[in-house]
Amino acid sequence: MAKIWQLMEKMPAEVVSTNSQYSPVLLQLLFNRGIKTPAEVAAFFVEEFFSAEYLKRYDPFLFKDMAASIDLIVAHIKGGEKIMIYGDYDADGVTATAVLWDTFRILGAKVDYYLPDRVTEGYGMNKEAIDKIAADGYKLVITVDTGTRNWAEINYAQSLGLKIILTDHHSLPENPSEMPQCLFINCTNQAEAYPFKTLAGVGVALKVVQALVSRSKLTDDQKQYLVERSLDLVALGTISDMVPLLGENRLLVKKGLEVLNRTKRLGLKELISVAKIGLNGVKLDSWNIGFQLGPRLNAASRLGHANNALELILSTDQVEVTRLASELNQKNIERQEITANIMALVEKDIDPKNVPAIIISVCDLAYDTKTEGVIGLVACKICEKYYRPTLIITRSQDGYKSSGRSIEEFNLIEAIEESCEFLDKYGGHPAACGFSVYEKEKLDKFIVKISTIATAKLAGLELAPKLRLDAILSPQEIDLTLMESISQLAPYGQNNPQPKFASYDLTIMDIVTMGAGGEHIKLRLADGSRSLWAIAFFKKKEFADLTIGQKVDIAYYLDLNNFNGKSEVQMKLIDLIKK
Repeated sequence: MAKIWQLMEKMPAEVVSTNSQYSPVLLQLLFNRGIKTPAEVAAFFVEEFFSAEYLKRYDPFLFKDMAASIDLIVAHIKGGEKIMIYGDYDADGVTATAVLWDTFRILGAKVDYYLPDRVTEGYGMNKEAIDKIAADGYKLVITVDTGTRNWAEINYAQSLGLKIILTDHHSLPENPSEMPQCLFINCTNQAEAYPFKTLAGVGVALKVVQALVSRSKLTDDQKQYLVERSLDLVALGTISDMVPLLGENRLLVKKGLEVLNRTKRLGLKELISVAKIGLNGVKLDSWNIGFQLGPRLNAASRLGHANNALELILSTDQVEVTRLASELNQKNIERQEITANIMALVEKDIDPKNVPAIIISVCDLAYDTKTEGVIGLVACKICEKYYRPTLIITRSQDGYKSSGRSIEEFNLIEAIEESCEFLDKYGGHPAACGFSVYEKEKLDKFIVKISTIATAKLAGLELAPKLRLDAILSPQEIDLTLMESISQLAPYGQNNPQPKFASYDLTIMDIVTMGAGGEHIKLRLADGSRSLWAIAFFKKKEFADLTIGQKVDIAYYLDLNNFNGKSEVQMKLIDLIKK
C-alpha cells in the first residue's frame, strides 16, 4: 500500500539561535521529539544515570507512599515474614518481577513470585491466586506491572490479612471509588509529585529498589552496584513494553544497554546466544531487544507459561538456562509459524482492491490456547499491512475472545464502548483492545454494529499509512560527521524513533543486486557531484524496473557500512517514488 509522506514541522529560527552549539539537523530532530528549549536540550545530553542531578530530579521518595512502603518491606525482611511478588506475564512484568525478587533475595528476604497464566487467568490479580498466597503463609504482596484496576481483589486480599503494596504504570480508573485502597505507587498518578509519568512497570519496580537500597547500611559503592545490576532487566522490559524512550526511560535504557552488553546473568547470555546476536563484538542495541530478545521472552506466555521466561532470567544453573533458552527460542519459532498461518487464513477473505472500513475476522478454529496467545500479533500485522482497524476473533474456553488494533483515524475503544451491549468483557485504549463474548448470536450483532460505526466514522477519509519524515537532506550534507551527530539520539524506541529522512530528485548511477539469491538491491544515487549507496532489503522484485539514469525520490534511514576497516555512510531505503 502506498504511503503518504509527511514532513515534520520546520523548527522556528530561535531554536537554532538559542542552541547554536548543536547542528541544525540535530536540533530539528530534537524539535520533532518535543525537545525545544535550551534547558530541555541540555538535559537531553548532560543527564547521566546516578549523577547528582538525576538522583535529585528522580528521587523515588517523591512518590507519596514510597517511604511507608519501604518501611513495610524492611519490617517484613527483618521479621522473616514471607513476601510474594505478584507480576504480569509479559516481558515488562517478567523483568519487573525479576528486579524485585533478585534484590530482595540479596537483602535476605524470604521472597517468592507469582505470575498468572495468560489464557486461564488473564491480566491482573484474581481471587484464586490470592487464596493460595494467603494459605501458603505469605504476609506481604507487592504487585509489579499490575493491580491498578484490581480494587476488588485487593480489598479481598486485605480481608484475608495480607498487606499490599501496589506498584504499576497502567492508567487509573476514572471512578474514584475504584481506586485501590492500599499503599499505591503508580507513575501515571497525576496526584504524585514524581515528575516522570511514563515509566514501564519495570521502571517503577526499579524505583522501589532504589528507595530500598538507599535505606540500607551498605556502602555507596555497594548501593550503586545493587541498583545498576538491575538495569539490564530494566532495558529489556522498558523497550519491550514500548513506553516512550525519552526522559528517564532513555537514561535507564542507555545505561541498561551498557549493563546488558556485559551481563553476567547466565540466562540472558544464553538467550543472546540462541538468538545469534552480539557476535564478533557487535554491541546489542534497542532494536535487538525489541525484535529479538523481547519476543522470545513473550513467547513463553503466548505458547506456555511466563514462569519459563522468569526462571531463565533468575537461574544460575548452566544446564537449566541452556534448556530454557532453547525452549523459548523454539516457542518463538512456533509462534511465528502460528502467526503466519493465521495471517494466511485471515487474508483469504480480504480483497486488496476493496478493503472494508474495519477488518473483522472470526477464525472459527477449534479452541487452542496457542491461537489465543497470538491473535494480538495477527491483528497488529493486518492493521499495519492494510491500514484499517482490525479485530481478530478466535474461540476461547467459554465462547469467543478478540484482540484488536487500530489506526490513528479511528478510536477503537470508543467504538467498542458504543457496542459493548453485546460484549461480556472488554478493555483497551484508542489503538488496541481486547474483549470476550460468550454467545455466537451476541458476537454476530456486535460485528454488525461496530462495522456500521467504522464505516460511518471513516467515510471519505484517505486511509493510507503515514510516513513521517524528520528532515530533507541532500547527499552533500550526508557524511560521517552528520552520522556522529544524529547518533547522539540513540537509543531509539517509542517516541524517539530512528530518524527518517527524505531526498528528492536523485539520479540512479548504478544498480547492484546482493544476497545469495540476489533478493536485495543497492542503488548508487547522486545529486550533482555527490553520490551515496542506498540499500533496499528484499526489494529486488519491487524495484525490478528501475533503470540507470532514472530520477527517484527516497525516504530512508542513515546507517554505517563497515567493510575492511573502513566506515562510510549509506542509506537504508524505507520507500521510493519513481519519477
